[in-house]
Amino acid sequence: ARHKKAFMSLNSSASSHPPYFLLTGIPGLEKEQFWIAFPFFIMYAIAVLGNITLLLVIKADPSLHEPMYLFLAMLAFTDLVLSTSTLPKMLAIFWMGSGKIGFVSCLVQLFFIHTFSMVESGVLMAMALDRYVAICRPLSHSSILSVTVVVALGTVVLVHGVLLVTPACFLIHRLPFCHHRIISHSYCEHMAVVKLSCGYTRVNAIYGLFAALLVVGSDTFLITVSYALILREVMKSPTEAPRKAFSTCVSHICVILAFYVPALFTFLTHRFGQSIPPHIHIIVANLYLLIPPTLNPVIYGVGTKKIRDRVL
Repeated sequence: ARHKKAFMSLNSSASSHPPYFLLTGIPGLEKEQFWIAFPFFIMYAIAVLGNITLLLVIKADPSLHEPMYLFLAMLAFTDLVLSTSTLPKMLAIFWMGSGKIGFVSCLVQLFFIHTFSMVESGVLMAMALDRYVAICRPLSHSSILSVTVVVALGTVVLVHGVLLVTPACFLIHRLPFCHHRIISHSYCEHMAVVKLSCGYTRVNAIYGLFAALLVVGSDTFLITVSYALILREVMKSPTEAPRKAFSTCVSHICVILAFYVPALFTFLTHRFGQSIPPHIHIIVANLYLLIPPTLNPVIYGVGTKKIRDRVL
């Protein structure tokens, strides 16, 4: 009887899933979306071209098979997945009004967006640790961060993201949605989907908050500590070597700010920013997934001499 009841509950939940959701794009700017799509498309083209170029350059040049550049390759791959998970569908909404997305497709998009957002945060944290070891422990850098260790760190970051986001998808799958299908967003974001449910969603909201705070909190803490130690080392060193090495951190700091500032704004707005106009929130949420993939290859391509010379 217990198994039969569980099966009926699961079947009831599955039957309450809508066959599709309807993404509206940017609420309040439906008429302007057609023109907004053009700069978005240009940024996406730069992101794809730039990150593929970075991957090819790092793969082709054995001298770039070092921790800093291997982490950069991970960042480029993550940016490609993040931007491609959202922009093609977003452009279809803006240009063709094609906002329909199947329930399973919506969950898949949600999974990739949130998993690789967490992966990007983890890679940025790993890059900060790499800069700390390179500047504060230069003689031990090659032994501490070998290629094997770098690959292991990348694997841990990826698995960590997958393990945290997968339960959120299952929690959404168990929810009933009644007749609510319209998502006031340009992509399937976790809380935007959860808010459509007519069931009990507190568990979903608490888990989403827990996962976000766990990842962002730990990563930002380690990044802050790493750069605090780097600054202390640079300030107390009588030689120029650490200061020259610190110049390589400037581009990394720009990348960190470009990722975390809009991410923090989007995260807080979803939960506490009811007074913020929806179109402002959605535009920032879109840029949060587009600005870092666009800027990262430009910043590192221009700011890193080895990569710049190799590209030229």
